[in-house]
Amino acid sequence: MAPPPTLQELIEIVRQDSGSDQPLDQLLAAAAAAAQLEETTDALLGHFVDRCRRDGRSWSEISNALGVSKQAVHKRFAPALAAHIAAATPSPTFERFTDRARHVIAEARQAATTLGDDAVRPEHILLAMFCEPAGLAARALAAMDVSKETVQAAIHARGGTTASGIAGGGTGDDAAGGPQTPFSGPAKRVLSDALAVALEFGHNYIGTEHLLLGIYRNADSAATWILLEAGALEAAARAHVTDMLRGLGQAS
Repeated sequence: MAPPPTLQELIEIVRQDSGSDQPLDQLLAAAAAAAQLEETTDALLGHFVDRCRRDGRSWSEISNALGVSKQAVHKRFAPALAAHIAAATPSPTFERFTDRARHVIAEARQAATTLGDDAVRPEHILLAMFCEPAGLAARALAAMDVSKETVQAAIHARGGTTASGIAGGGTGDDAAGGPQTPFSGPAKRVLSDALAVALEFGHNYIGTEHLLLGIYRNADSAATWILLEAGALEAAARAHVTDMLRGLGQAS
């Protein structure tokens, strides 16, 4: 294996790339080079973390090999792994989803149809979470004083309808088959971000709680704005979910 560039070699590269003798210009060039190096090293490690996961290695084994905690591994590599998995499966699949999460997705499709939208959007997924009142997402929303009526009113204010018959336990389409309303780009991002959240928690499944936390990751999403305008901050949602998961672990 060829040795990596030495510090002095990197300094000379930065000086050449900056095209200036001014320290501030060289600092800017060094920052850009460092960002490139960090991205490359993360991609390199991420590739082999993914290979280890495919080989059946646990997060504990991976974290021990890297000399860091499991939480640090989850936080660093979960988004990249989720992006890799999403890229390998361009059409949304639901094998990792719990029954409750599948029901939410089915109801989100029904919500889009009832609202007359041509695609499932993040706000439909948010609204559909109330179809599973025992799910962690609905419980977290209730703890933050966000009701189905609050979300319906916000969607209506943004140009949708009240959709009063949605997310109350209707049948919806099955999330895994049949002709269905397609997912918009932002909705697909919610699914990918939910996977990243699940990986960060070290979970091998995607539940309603992961979908809820995944919504927050797109700051431009209407669903995110609905939550924030209702006073439901991401930190509060994560805290409620974490507490409930801890309680489930103690109960088992």
